[in-house]
Amino acid sequence: MTRPDDAAAIAAAWRRERPGTPTESITVVTRLWQLGKLFADDRRRLLADLAIDRGTMDLLSVLRRSGPPYALTTRQLADRTLVTAGAISQRVARAEAAGFVARAPGGGSRRAVTVTLTDAGHAEIERVVDRVLTREVELLSGLSAERRDALAANLGVLLDDLIERLGPPGRTDE
Repeated sequence: MTRPDDAAAIAAAWRRERPGTPTESITVVTRLWQLGKLFADDRRRLLADLAIDRGTMDLLSVLRRSGPPYALTTRQLADRTLVTAGAISQRVARAEAAGFVARAPGGGSRRAVTVTLTDAGHAEIERVVDRVLTREVELLSGLSAERRDALAANLGVLLDDLIERLGPPGRTDE
């Protein structure tokens, strides 16, 4: 099987063109980027088939995972999704228009808003999450359970180290 921009070939080309330049990261980082793109593209297609956008799924997922009463403030939502307050406002507005969430004043300040998963939102995320997670298990089926566990553990170690050295991931406007 040939991969586009094979990481080993890229590393070898840099070693040939710039001897002494460190290339040890290329095979790991390039493959992580390629995997991320493949997973993101596949999820985008699946969500399009399911007629739900990524932001709405993310919002509903966070509310569903929070447990009963499936309600969080917009600040808690922003903290858990790593998006800006403006992005959360847009997501909540879309989900509210679809009948998936309800907004109400709440929290510690006058401006705080609590977002609650509606019955329709609960049904929607139940429908979507099963399909998404089943698909991701299918995508990982080329690895044995032991290899998946080892990969997850190694990625966790790397993630913890990078967060320690670089800080947590920044928020996006998506």
